[in-house]
Amino acid sequence: MPKGVLVDLTKCIGCRGCQVSCKQWNGLDAEVTTCEGSYENPPALKSNTYTKIRFVEGEENNKFFWGFIKTQCMHCKEPACVSACLVGSLKKSPEGPVTYDSGKCIGCRYCMLACPFSIPTFEWNKAFPLVKKCTFCADRISEGETPSCVKTCPSDALQFGEYDIILKEAENRINSNPNKYINYIYGKDEVGGTSWLYISGISFDKLGFKTQLSKEALPNLTWKSLVKIPYVVGGLAVVLSGLWFITKRKEEVNKLEKTHKSEG
Repeated sequence: MPKGVLVDLTKCIGCRGCQVSCKQWNGLDAEVTTCEGSYENPPALKSNTYTKIRFVEGEENNKFFWGFIKTQCMHCKEPACVSACLVGSLKKSPEGPVTYDSGKCIGCRYCMLACPFSIPTFEWNKAFPLVKKCTFCADRISEGETPSCVKTCPSDALQFGEYDIILKEAENRINSNPNKYINYIYGKDEVGGTSWLYISGISFDKLGFKTQLSKEALPNLTWKSLVKIPYVVGGLAVVLSGLWFITKRKEEVNKLEKTHKSEG
């Protein structure tokens, strides 16, 4: 059964424990940042930052508001990144996570262009870069465990479980507390639906969410565009695959040379 996470933005306290636990579980390096007049730190999702808390303040209905918004890969039900990947490096698992096989990736970065939420990032600072993003703790889920960020959350702003159950929970909270929540579940319909669902007391457009996204699953739209340029896409796939093979071959040769030297 597919899994999902309900994010109740009325409960998030901005502790950023999810950021720390995500880095620890995935072995991600910390980064040096500077204060730029915002609560947010680090300033953006990067190849070594899979999740972050955005800080938003503003005005709605003549009242001031401020809130914290957890951001990460939304793990779409029908991911555009998977559809755009030329070599099957990205896949949608039955449990919900969109997984990434670095051994197949040829660095075309089509996934970055296709993602409606601008999530995948590139290791620009490495000689042999890979694409990086939130994994939805697929390794933990496969073992019956809760994603690291969810397990760490001290305010129960994150609830993990069967997708149908957390969707029902979102609907129940909204119906039971109409004065607390706006009547909308973000992620239920966006781009065909996502594994991460959000409920809030503030309008999602005021919180910086992309609210003009299509309700249609994007792979349908992706291929409508790609079929118009089959020769370009095919040619690029061949070139990038060749570069990938050469790079991997060089790595293997270097390893063999080091082994021979150590033995000698």
